[in-house]
Amino acid sequence: MKARTMIGGMLAVAAVTVGGLWKAAVKSQTPKKIPITLTPPMPFEDITFMSGGGQVQGWFIPAKSDVPKPWPLIIIAHGWGSNRSRVLRYARPIWEAGYALLMYDVRSHGASDAVRAASAYLFRDDLLAALTYVSNRPEVNPNAIGVLGHSLGGLGTILALTEGIPVSAVVTDSMPSQFQVIVSSELRRRRLPLFPLAQLIPRIWFWRLGESLKTYQQNDPVMMLNERRRGMHLPLLMVHSKGDNFIPPSELEYFMSKADPPVEHLWVNSEGHSCSEEDPSFWETVIPFLKTHVHTRIEPTGYDDEVAKVQNVTDLQHTAG
Repeated sequence: MKARTMIGGMLAVAAVTVGGLWKAAVKSQTPKKIPITLTPPMPFEDITFMSGGGQVQGWFIPAKSDVPKPWPLIIIAHGWGSNRSRVLRYARPIWEAGYALLMYDVRSHGASDAVRAASAYLFRDDLLAALTYVSNRPEVNPNAIGVLGHSLGGLGTILALTEGIPVSAVVTDSMPSQFQVIVSSELRRRRLPLFPLAQLIPRIWFWRLGESLKTYQQNDPVMMLNERRRGMHLPLLMVHSKGDNFIPPSELEYFMSKADPPVEHLWVNSEGHSCSEEDPSFWETVIPFLKTHVHTRIEPTGYDDEVAKVQNVTDLQHTAG
């Protein structure tokens, strides 16, 4: 009788432990939906497009009236637990430089539809859908589109690049490069202990996603991007703040140590994870970089060139599913 009681007690403790672990995993995989509190200070259009069977809400911001059509365009991708209004800090300088803008809420963020289990794959897939949407707008030049991705929005962009998306240039800001850093940063944000949760919770994340944790860990985004970059011309500028207290500066150092060919990078001196643009060197570097690589060229009018432009958009639609 005493043995049965002990076994029953142990099973009860185990059930409570497993239940608590599951609850912590689900909570850490569910970003808090922060409402949209700001709107662009320039004229904009509310837009909706589909991604993975869900609705994505966003803004299309036309270029200034003196910019000839078709416009070059920059997509601004926010990070985990954020939304499009929280990356408006990037919008005006880029708009003033002569670009149209597309900003959107990744699913399970802002005003977009929620998903059961969010991940970096969500940021990749919604960016692919955003590219499909904007490439089909007649006022936008599909051959002059760039992306600025903050934090996990940057990693989602890198994952999309490994799919071969046809963009002219990419800027990442404060991007995580290693999976274990993503895990530890999110657990710290949730005030959860790293041990043993950093070893256990990711297994639940990927089980809920129906994906393989082992496969994800083996497919290092830097190495995957290296393979893709060897076969394409892709200007890439990576920015990180030396004072980032959430995603450590060592993440950019890691990426630089593995990148082949090397990537252009910029260290800024600002405190925190979401304020790189406060350092004047940010815009002194980012705007010239965009103007050099994302601009509307004079298009030839020959039949072959028209076919090539149509094929470019068709390929993008196929890539985005």
